[in-house]
Amino acid sequence: MLLFLDIDGTLIPFGGTEPYPLHGTSPHPLLPRLDPALGPRLLALGCELVWATTWLDDANALLAPWLGLPPLPVVHWPDEPETRGLHWKTRPLVTWAAARPFIWLDDEITPTDHAWVAAHHPAPALLHHVDPRRGLTDADLAAVAEWIGDGQP
Repeated sequence: MLLFLDIDGTLIPFGGTEPYPLHGTSPHPLLPRLDPALGPRLLALGCELVWATTWLDDANALLAPWLGLPPLPVVHWPDEPETRGLHWKTRPLVTWAAARPFIWLDDEITPTDHAWVAAHHPAPALLHHVDPRRGLTDADLAAVAEWIGDGQP
């Protein structure tokens, strides 16, 4: 099963009013917001992790080492016309999945994306919205693990 990972607002929290907990220091100003403990927890889900982010190959150069992850496949975004209300990542992720089950963790998923995937993707898919002010939480990871454990392939 594929697990598509967004970064900004999903792994790295954004937009909250409280100071974010910091996890070390880095020349890159956003990396200390990223909890390195997420890497092992994501790997423990047993999915094929894929970067689905505008960070592109920088995700492997900067984030994967911080999280203790191996280099991951990266979705490279095609130039496509926008579809009103549909997130620009939705179609390319369904194409990348190639009828395989997938999970998509992102802070910009909407009901339009859920409906489009349900209508155009033949395999099970979990589109899980992450609160960008908090980033990926224990509750988010528990929801993903529960979905996987409920017999999704």
